[in-house]
Amino acid sequence: MRFDTILFDLDGTLTDSAPGITGSVRYALTTMGKPVPDDLTCFVGPPLKYSFMTFTGMDEDEAQMAIQHYVSRYIDEGGMFENSVYDGIIDMLARLKAAGIRSVIATSKHEPIAVRIADRFGLSPYLDGVYGSDRDAGRTEKADVIRYALDGMGITDSSRPLMVGDRDYDSKGAHDVGIACMGILWGYGSREEFAACGTEYIVSTPNEAADLILDRALRVKS
Repeated sequence: MRFDTILFDLDGTLTDSAPGITGSVRYALTTMGKPVPDDLTCFVGPPLKYSFMTFTGMDEDEAQMAIQHYVSRYIDEGGMFENSVYDGIIDMLARLKAAGIRSVIATSKHEPIAVRIADRFGLSPYLDGVYGSDRDAGRTEKADVIRYALDGMGITDSSRPLMVGDRDYDSKGAHDVGIACMGILWGYGSREEFAACGTEYIVSTPNEAADLILDRALRVKS
């Protein structure tokens, strides 16, 4: 395959957003009087409704209430900025941009929040777009966001884009849409979960990711 457009997950892939996410999840569960699991990193990446229902056993109504509490801390109190860019990410994005490879964010995070994070942490100059979820528009699953991003970039050839993410959720979403995925190991996923869902490429560092992408790049004509 020869790639000209890279779709990056945000949480756990470009930024280490766990402190803000897990702190906000803990706040939501505590506020609702629910038990707080010892490890909340499973909440980094997947949609919140799915995570609250899957990892805490909430029903749909409880999950919606938990999301409201989560949002009050994550957005209103600045939890979204309890975040940091992984080492090597800016260099990776700069290498891709210099080579004429388009990079966009495709995240399950609500799109306006993703835009604010990309701006705040200096990612935006290297990106050609930020695409996120929108429950009102029916974009709740990773595959929905990926389709939205591909439509936004005008891509119809499924051999041209590559999804890059840190969880099997990213890989499954990519495969549902018919595109390849690169699993990265500096986030919250594992080699085993990527192998189990047939992820095409698995890399350990941002530099290794850039090397592989550039080796298989189909450069866009300016």
